[in-house]
Amino acid sequence: MNEFFTRAQSEGAAAIIQNRSRYQPTVGLILGSGLSSLGDAIQYPDIIPYREIPHWPVSTVHGHSGRLLLGNLEGQQVLVMQGRAHFYEGYSMSHLTLPVRVMNILGIKTLLVTNAAGGINAGFQVGDLMLIRDQLNFPGMAGHNPLRGPNDDSAGPRFPDMSEPYDGALRAMAHQVARTAGFTLQEGVYACVAGPNYESPAELRFLRLAGADAVGMSTAPEVLVARHAGMRVLGISTITNMVNLDPLNAAGVSHEEVLAVGSSVIPRLVRLIHGVLSQL
Repeated sequence: MNEFFTRAQSEGAAAIIQNRSRYQPTVGLILGSGLSSLGDAIQYPDIIPYREIPHWPVSTVHGHSGRLLLGNLEGQQVLVMQGRAHFYEGYSMSHLTLPVRVMNILGIKTLLVTNAAGGINAGFQVGDLMLIRDQLNFPGMAGHNPLRGPNDDSAGPRFPDMSEPYDGALRAMAHQVARTAGFTLQEGVYACVAGPNYESPAELRFLRLAGADAVGMSTAPEVLVARHAGMRVLGISTITNMVNLDPLNAAGVSHEEVLAVGSSVIPRLVRLIHGVLSQL
C-alpha cells in the first residue's frame, strides 16, 4: 500500500469521476458513521462505487456505504461521499485524504464534513449536533500528517496556516439555520485520535485537559488537506455517546450504539445541511 500519492494519481481518479458524471460540483460533503442516508435527498444522482475509482480508499467499517453521489441539492451541484476510510483500517494519511485532493481538482470550493463523536463536554447530551470550531489532530502531531512528503505546490503551500480550520461565516450561517428550524447547536473543539479502540478514562481526562469537547477517529486529516487547498470547511459532529472519565464508574460504548444515535439525528442534520446549502 502506497504511503504517498501523487498529483497524477489524483488527476486519474478525478478523470474517471468526470467521465461518469453529468455534474460539475462546487460543494463536497463527507458523511460519517451511520449518516449515509443523508445522500438520499440528492436529485437525479450519478452513483459511482468507490471500488470503481482508481486509488480511492474503500472503508471496511459497517455504516459506511462506500459510494460517491453527484447531483443537485438545494440549488447546488454537490459531490457526496457516503462513508469514509480511516487511519486504523491501514491506509496511510496520504491515501485516506486522496478524496479531498480529488475534490480540489474537480473544482470543489466548500467542504461539509460530518462525523460521529463521543461527547467530553459535560454540557452536551447524546443526540446533540456540535459545530466544530477547532481541532486537535493527535495523529498529525505525532507525525502521521497527510501533508508529510513532497508538497503539491499546485494545491497549496508547504506550510499552510491553520489558524481558522473551520470557517466562521459558515458556522454563523449554520447557527441561523438551526434557530429558524427551532433547534440549537453546540460548538466546540474536536479531538481526532487514531483508533480503533475507544478511549480509556485516563486518555479522556487528558483530552478534556487539552481542551477537547468531543472525540472521534476521523475528520481532522481531511480538513487539513482541504484547508491546504484553500477550501472553506464546515464541520458537524453528532454526539453519539457521552464519555465517562471516572475509571470506577466507566460504561462501555459500542459501534452499534454509535450507528443507532447517528440515524436518530438525521432529520435535524438534513434540515441543517439543506439550509446551509440553500444560502451558499
